[in-house]
Amino acid sequence: MEKGNYPTDLESLFGMADKEICCSDDRRKPLIGITTYIKDGASCVANLYVNSVVQAGGCPVLIPLCDDIALLSGIVARLDGLLLTGGGDISPLFLNEEPHPHLQDVDLSRDCGEIAVLRMSALRQIPIFGICRGHQLINAVFGGKNYQDIPSQHKGDVIQHSQKQSREFVSHTVMVKPGTLLASLVGDGRIAVNSIHHQGVCEVAPGFEESAVAPDGINEGLESKTSSIYSVQWHPEGLVGAGNKKMLNLFRHLVEEAELYARAKDFHSSHISLDSHCDTPMFFPEKIDIGTRDSRLKVDLFKMRDGLIDAECMVAYLPQQQRDDAALCRATRKADEILSELKRQISLHHDRVGQASSEEDIVALKQMGKKSILLGIENGYAIGKDISNISRYRDMGVVYMTLCHNGNNDICDSASDEPEHHGLSDFGKAVVREMNRVGMMVDLSHASESSFYDALEVSSTPIIASHSSCRAICDHRRNLTDEQIVALSRKGGVVQICLYSNFLSQTENADVKCIVDHINHVVELVGIDYVGIGSDFDGGGGIPGCNAANELINVTKELIRQGYSENDLAKIWGGNFLRVMKQVQRNF
Repeated sequence: MEKGNYPTDLESLFGMADKEICCSDDRRKPLIGITTYIKDGASCVANLYVNSVVQAGGCPVLIPLCDDIALLSGIVARLDGLLLTGGGDISPLFLNEEPHPHLQDVDLSRDCGEIAVLRMSALRQIPIFGICRGHQLINAVFGGKNYQDIPSQHKGDVIQHSQKQSREFVSHTVMVKPGTLLASLVGDGRIAVNSIHHQGVCEVAPGFEESAVAPDGINEGLESKTSSIYSVQWHPEGLVGAGNKKMLNLFRHLVEEAELYARAKDFHSSHISLDSHCDTPMFFPEKIDIGTRDSRLKVDLFKMRDGLIDAECMVAYLPQQQRDDAALCRATRKADEILSELKRQISLHHDRVGQASSEEDIVALKQMGKKSILLGIENGYAIGKDISNISRYRDMGVVYMTLCHNGNNDICDSASDEPEHHGLSDFGKAVVREMNRVGMMVDLSHASESSFYDALEVSSTPIIASHSSCRAICDHRRNLTDEQIVALSRKGGVVQICLYSNFLSQTENADVKCIVDHINHVVELVGIDYVGIGSDFDGGGGIPGCNAANELINVTKELIRQGYSENDLAKIWGGNFLRVMKQVQRNF
């Protein structure tokens, strides 16, 4: 509808509203939340922001200014992207500073609401774009330092950062740094921008890099090194309104990332997603509670919620120690204590989580809006020399047991130790047969190659590697060779890619693409039916961009980016693991 051509009768308006308009790609437009400010008691925002999002292909959603955190949380949960708009000064109190004499009007209610929205969005890995005030807010929230007043606080001469003319006009230049996201969107080198601010970024927040700088050295652009968060100090929405197509790219990028996030979110909403290995119970001695958001943990119920992860296999980990009768007794007792505490905590938070031991359990819990915890044991040292412990642990709900850890035990040789049994011991072969009998999965992560092949030969059911990666990509003794992966697949098993940095890359540059490289390798080698994800969170697993359960959705985004289908994702995110579990449990 052109400006000035509004219909003035109900029939015409009804006719317009009743028309069905279908997107050419049959997908909904991503919802982009736009922060607002209060004016005369109303939540307001300049139409330039709204129009820029619309032109970029997004669906704008205005976020009301309020202090109801539960309401804001509900709004954020529905968003696919976030746009932090410009506006008044940020209170220095949030930076542990007292107000500068040149500080202008601040609005604590806006600060509180926006900081909450930014925090919740970042935890959920929602793409974020900040403009002017939003740029400064991002820097402050993530640990940077801001100027309260550039002219009086910056050392050295400064240019004019607050223009008098309309924001559709440019007023000074900035230097865009090559190799940055910003450079890919607007070009590198010197570009002209508009500018309306007196506060600014002083010290860049950890985890971010500078993407643009003004001639006087004032920062004009930031971007996260590991997540989809970026910002600029100028007002691109004003330049977009004047027809600047390069500045529109800043909004297009937000919408594109939001569309990718929306697809990942839709997948996790409608399919089971399972992480096959985490060591969170290792922190029980520190009095942790999986039902609280705990900075010491990489997996808790809040992080599972934020990352849209349905199920976690939490293991009772036993470090390999002495193997005399007294030590073995202590190991069994320790495993019992860990599993009992885990079951107690699950029961404590029964309104949000339940213990699962089958795919049916996980599906039922998901339908009730609850998370699932599956029990595992890492290191067969836990059973001592008493094979009856296997059926006892299975009765407790343990779904798999890792035969060994970083050291030989009475069951088998470890990949991290010198050969002792040269594979499975006679006791170890009996252990595998008993695990088959009671419906407990055999896990060969940490096992030596000879132990691996012995177990494949002895086992009558498929076998898993709950947290192992590919040696062809990263030559580490804990990773599986191509020959092992092929043998595992022929047996119908599955390798769950481990997110431990040293198992992903032999450099210090492991990232989310690195995780997908390992998945790609297994898929190219044996097919999509034999690979999954076992993070090893809280046991050393985690890399920049995927360092906790709430960031696992970033793996989904990268898989989608690389062309994996919904059916492929379902197999990787638990379908393959659950297939094996169902086969193992079939006769139990």
